[in-house]
Amino acid sequence: MAKIRAKTIEIRDFITANVVEHPSTIVALTGDKFDISRQAAARHVRRLVDEGMLEAKGTTRNRKYDLAVLERLKFTYDLSETTSEDAVWNHDLQPIFEGLPANVVNIWHTGFTEMFNNVIDHSDSKTAFVAIDKTAVDFRLYVADKGVGIFKKIQDSLKLTDERHAALELAKGKFTTDPDNHTGMGIFFSYNAFDEFTILSGKMYFNHNHDVEENWLLDERKRKEGTTIILKLNNEAERTMEEVYNLFSASEDNDYAFNRTIVPLKLAVYADDKLVSRSQAKRVLVRIDEFDTVYFDFEGVDYVGQGFTDEIFRVFQKNHPNLEIYAINGNESISSMILRVKSSG
Repeated sequence: MAKIRAKTIEIRDFITANVVEHPSTIVALTGDKFDISRQAAARHVRRLVDEGMLEAKGTTRNRKYDLAVLERLKFTYDLSETTSEDAVWNHDLQPIFEGLPANVVNIWHTGFTEMFNNVIDHSDSKTAFVAIDKTAVDFRLYVADKGVGIFKKIQDSLKLTDERHAALELAKGKFTTDPDNHTGMGIFFSYNAFDEFTILSGKMYFNHNHDVEENWLLDERKRKEGTTIILKLNNEAERTMEEVYNLFSASEDNDYAFNRTIVPLKLAVYADDKLVSRSQAKRVLVRIDEFDTVYFDFEGVDYVGQGFTDEIFRVFQKNHPNLEIYAINGNESISSMILRVKSSG
C-alpha cells in the first residue's frame, strides 16, 4: 500500500511540474512517463482538478490544463518620498515566501525590490499595485503602475524612433534614465534569475522564458497604460543570484565588474523583417562599447545580410579592438556570413 501511495505522489508531482509546458498533452505525457494507460493518467489529472490543484479549460477534445491559483493576495500602495521597497518587502511580502529554500527567497527578495524601486524612482506613477498568485509549484508576482511606461521612457531618453527598440536596450543591461542613482542592471539580472519574466507596457509585450528554446518574445498588443511586470519562479529552483551575477561579471582582476552581456538579436527583428542593413546593425550596436565582452545571440534569427554582418563583425570590431565580440546560436548560413566578412578585412 505504501508503495502504491508513493507512486501516486510521484505521478501527481510529475503532472504539476509539467502541466504548464504541456497543457494539452499532459495526460499522454504522464502515461508515457509511467507506462500506464491513458485512462489511468486521465484519472490522476481529473483528481487534481477535483482537488483544486489544476484547472481545466475547453471541451473534451480540445481540453487544456493549467496550475490553479490556490491563493491570491493583492496590495495597493500610495507612493510618496517615504515609500520604501524594503519596508514593503519586510512587512507584506517576506512572510509569504517563508519556508521556501534560501536561494529562492533571495531571488524573490532581489527581484521584487528591484522592480518596486523602479516604480518608485522611474514610473512617475502615484500608485503601485502588487499581486501574488500561489500555485502548487510556484509563485507569480505582479508589480504594476499607472506611469509613463517603461518602453516609452527608454524611447524618449535615447531618442529612439520606435518603442520596440527600447526592449533591445533593456535586454542588453546597463541602461538607466538615472545613471547617478542606478546601474541599469536590475531588470537585466532579474530576467536572468526568474523562470519567466514579462513586461506589459504601452503596446509592447516583452517575455523571457528560461524553459523554452527560443526564450525571447516581443510582440505588439492593445496599448496599456503604465507598466506591469510579472515574475514567475518555481519553488524548487536551483539557481542562485550569485550564479547569475557571476555569469555576467569579470574576474577578480577587474574588480568583478559587470562587463559582459548577451544581445538577443531576435528582439531586433520585427514581423517578417530580416537583419540586412548597416542601419539595423548600428541600432543593435548602441551602447555596446560600455561592455568588455559581448555575445550576439542569433537564436530565432534565420538570415542576416552582408551589410548588417559586416558592420558588426568587421567595421565595429576594427574600431573597438579591445572589445571581445562573439556570435552564438547562429545557423550554418549565418556562421558562414560572419566568417566571410571577417576574412575580408
